[in-house]
Parts: sequence; C-alpha cells; structure tokens
Amino acid sequence: MAGEYRRYLFGHDHPRLAEVRGLDPYSYGEFARKPGTFTGGLVEGWTPLYRNDFRGVTEDGVLREGLYQLTPAEPGEEAPVAAMVEAATDLLSVLDEQQKSRLLHPVDAVEWQTWANPEFLQFDTGLRLDRQPEIVREKALDLVRASLSPEGFAQAHAMMLVNGFLGEVVDLESVLNEWSYNIALYGEPDLRAPWGWQLYGHHAALNCLVVEGRMSLSPVFLGAEPDEIDAGPHAGLRDLFADRVQLGLDLMAALTDEQRAAATVYAQMVDPAMPEGRVHPGDERHLAGAFQDNRVIPFEGVRVTGLAEAAQRAARGIAESFVRLLPEGPRKARMREIEAHLDETWFSWIGGSRPGDVFYYRLQSPVLIAELDHHCGVFLDYDTPQPFHVHTVLRTPHGNDYGRAWVRQWRERNQPVREDLVPLPANGNGLREGEPGHPS
Repeated sequence: MAGEYRRYLFGHDHPRLAEVRGLDPYSYGEFARKPGTFTGGLVEGWTPLYRNDFRGVTEDGVLREGLYQLTPAEPGEEAPVAAMVEAATDLLSVLDEQQKSRLLHPVDAVEWQTWANPEFLQFDTGLRLDRQPEIVREKALDLVRASLSPEGFAQAHAMMLVNGFLGEVVDLESVLNEWSYNIALYGEPDLRAPWGWQLYGHHAALNCLVVEGRMSLSPVFLGAEPDEIDAGPHAGLRDLFADRVQLGLDLMAALTDEQRAAATVYAQMVDPAMPEGRVHPGDERHLAGAFQDNRVIPFEGVRVTGLAEAAQRAARGIAESFVRLLPEGPRKARMREIEAHLDETWFSWIGGSRPGDVFYYRLQSPVLIAELDHHCGVFLDYDTPQPFHVHTVLRTPHGNDYGRAWVRQWRERNQPVREDLVPLPANGNGLREGEPGHPS
C-alpha cells in the first residue's frame, strides 16, 4: 500500500534520530563506532574481515577451477568499454592530484573489499561524493550510467534517490542524501586491460570490472527503506523490487506441497529452529552481504531442475532480474553462464509465501548467488520485517567477485615474471607479498 511506511515514523526528537541529527558523515562514522552500541558491534565484527586473503564465496569451502575462462567477448556480447573509458577520463579530468590519489587504486587492491551498505561511513575508500563539487558528482554518475544498462542505471540511481528522500522525511540529510556514496577507480581505464569502479553507500553498492570486453558486476547490493517516494519531485517512484518479490512468490506457488516444504528452510523469519547467529544484527537473513567475500554458504532447499516448468521459468526470471543491471551484451553472456549450471542451481526460502507476506529467498549455483530479504526498521520504527524494506545481494561465487578470476588470468598472460625474483605463492587476490594492494 502506498505510503504505508508513514505509519512507522519516529517522532522528530526521538533519540534514534536526534543523536544523529546535524552530524556530518565523518563525525557520524566515529559516533557509529562507539563500543557497546548496535552499530559499534557491526563495525567491530566486519572491520577485520576485509583484509582476509580473497578466495570467493563457495558452497563447500572448495574452489572450483575453470569456471571463469578469460576469453575475448563474443560478438554482440561486448561491454561498453569505450564509453566507460571516455566517462572515466572525463571524471579524472575534473580532479586535482589529491582527489586522484584518493580515487585511484591498483586493479586488485584489497580496498575493493571495503564496500558496505549501511549509512555510516566505516571505510572512506575513494571520494565521498556529497563532499565533492557538483561537476565531480555528475561525472561520477556519468561513469555509472555509461557502464550499466538503461534499466539497470535507473534501478541503481533509484536507490540513491530514495536514500535522499528518506533523509528528507526523517530530517537527517547530512548523512542520508542522494550523494552520500563513495566512488573509487581500480586500475587505469583501458580498452583491453582490467580496470573498474566501485560505488557504495546506504542501500546501494556496485563493483564493476571490465577486461578484454568482458564485464563482471558483483558484488552488488541494492535495497530501500521505504521502497517508494510519495512526495517531492520524484514522487511516484515505488515498488522498486516488485519483480523480484513477485517472481519469488510465483516460484513458490508453482511448487507441490512437498517441494514447498523442502524449499522452506525455516517457516518464520525469526524461527526458534534457527541456529545461533542465523539472523545477523545487520544482515538479518542475508549470508552473502558486505565483508562475506570468503563465506561458505551450503546449497539449501530444492534443486531447480527437479521442479515444474513454471517454477523453472520463475527461477530463470529471478536470475534475469538480478543481472539486469548489466548492459545487453554482458547480460547475455552472464545468463548463458547461469543457464549452463541450471542443474546445480538451488532455491531456498524463509517465511510465508502468500501475497503480502514477508520472506527471504536465495537462488544459488556455482556461478550465482541472488538473495532477497525483507528487513526490520532502521530509520523507521518497526521491529519485525515489513514489505516496504527490502535488501538484495548478488554474488559471483568461486572467485570472480570483483572480476578477480579474470584479473589473475590477465596477469598470468600479460605480466612476465622477473627471473631475478624467487616466486612467492600468490594469495587469493592473485597478489604476491610486497605487491601494491597485498594485505601484508
């Protein structure tokens, strides 16, 4: 129901809002680190994880080799690299040397792994856009636009607009606004060599890498509280995840009673049968969110190829909805990759499955993790999940988040080993000790 979220507004002087009001992003970031607080606990738990050697999410802890062969893009499947290079060059042209030094990182730098989706600034990687001149903000957004499909850019930008709207509604515009996001560049913009960009902040995080005309777009986090704008210049923007929600319900409706029971891992969003820690204070039911780059996430639920055609069609639709941010060519390549592993694709569910219910689901294969979860209130006052607060996560398991598998292959082919150096074993990032970006 439009405007339903307004029933849950905090009073203007409620401590949840009053303690934050007036703080800038950096002072709020320090405030959020306070020991013993909800946010302080999140920071304490997440901070050490980003420096772990990158391996990738797996279902059993064992990396599969050969899933992501770096070959030039097939005709018609090329990423819009030339437009991306032009947009990145335009962005760099309006920056001074200090701004560039903050924006630019080695292509496989550990800083890729500092992205996060909360509103507080845990890591100040790259440039904070709401602290930049308008021309820098617009050039940064142009790079995102040049990289994504038109509908993908519209969806990602909608998360930023809703964030700004939420800031207006709760009077916290200093930490919640359209530009309260960080952007970073990795590598040097090039038509063939690997490089990419990262945008992250409250309810929106994207990590994009291109190499040899191929594109990797993951991890991706998109979310909204509320999932609509019902006032102001962007009024009418609503139901931002309607397709993903409906496809999940359609899939569950297409199952037999036995299959539905098998798919439902837990009947309640907070279920007494859940093991300790299954509902995380920040991620709630999500397993593949920020700082979970190496997590082992077992397959659960039902195997998609054992389901009726209508259910399989809904599963494909879920995958398509999550990769729709990709431009048409890379999207075609990504769907072909996903289809090739359909016989190893599993679907699991938590919560109710009738229209209007809140729920969590995960579509998972060796090359895809797509999660959707309804969440409790953060800047609105409710302690049980609501349909208008949605989080979604997209991952590329087995080592190709951030395009890492492709970067490693590019380096092996294009960067000759110096014979005067004794080779050292590479860590999961494809970096040797002493190289820029190695977390030593």
